[in-house]
Amino acid sequence: MVQTFLLGREGSGGKELCMPGEINFTHGFEEIVGQSGPLKRMLEDVKAVAPSFATVLILGETGTGKELVARAIHRLSSRSAASFVKMNCAALPTELLESELFGHEKGAFTNAVGQKIGRLESANNGTFFLDEVGDLPLQVQPKLLRVLQDREFERLGATSTIRVNVRLIAATNRDLAKSVAEGRFRRDLFYRLSVFPIRVPSLRERSPDIPLLVRHFLRKFAQHMNKKIETIPDDVTKAMMSWKWPGNVRELEHFIERAVILTQGSVLHAPVAELESNSEFGPEAIDTLRSMRRAHIIGVLRETGGIISGDSGAAARLGLKRTTLQSMMQRLGITRKDYED
Repeated sequence: MVQTFLLGREGSGGKELCMPGEINFTHGFEEIVGQSGPLKRMLEDVKAVAPSFATVLILGETGTGKELVARAIHRLSSRSAASFVKMNCAALPTELLESELFGHEKGAFTNAVGQKIGRLESANNGTFFLDEVGDLPLQVQPKLLRVLQDREFERLGATSTIRVNVRLIAATNRDLAKSVAEGRFRRDLFYRLSVFPIRVPSLRERSPDIPLLVRHFLRKFAQHMNKKIETIPDDVTKAMMSWKWPGNVRELEHFIERAVILTQGSVLHAPVAELESNSEFGPEAIDTLRSMRRAHIIGVLRETGGIISGDSGAAARLGLKRTTLQSMMQRLGITRKDYED
């Protein structure tokens, strides 16, 4: 069983939202919403592997909720009381990634003014979630392989070895087997990571979950914005059910957030024109807008040398928070390879 939202009662021209008391939670999967067959089968895999110490590779398109799956594995494991530490390989420049992962000693490189504890060391006795592992640079891959094989590493600039007891969960939206064939990913590391692969289904594969997700996000944003929205019109539900959601659950979440912002009364006012394939906001136009936004961000990143934060970083130039830009980069599939020479 997973977290379930009842569909609600039929109303005039739409469906009324269920009251919060009608929400059921199942331990371990509180953040995962749905009851479709593909989702249930995936969660059965999660329950099977969580108690073990096996390395897990979570596969799936961007926006499907791979981090939520990783967190569920951690909560259901014997390490649930320990730390869950995450790191996104695509969000860090190459020169910083190794230091973030393994840490460094004072003087290890320019600007290393003190000792730094890496993410792996911080996750000792807990779970380390390595997102976008397909973007891990080739020169760093042997060091991660050593952690998986021998549970040890050295900080940058150090001579002593550090041993760690970490359960590694990795995730990617890339075809790692293809990356191995193209020489961009080590074969031995691929086999070490994929001891137990779990594929997260796309939203179009679990369309019966859309109404449940809509109600979940609607409650979340309505509460945050102090709005009382009680009804979802039928035409809005039909539009959302027919859309293919190329951005998956993340796209749906952002769509509902925009809808809540636009809503003034108790009936959800959603920009359904965005979801109509025969309108000016159809898939082709949306793909074009996505491409333009992606190209603009890549251009700014190239101008800043890949620096995201700081007064002269890409986030500041774009007028965004660092975390917002990183989220957009992930959503648009922007990696270091796109903006580094």
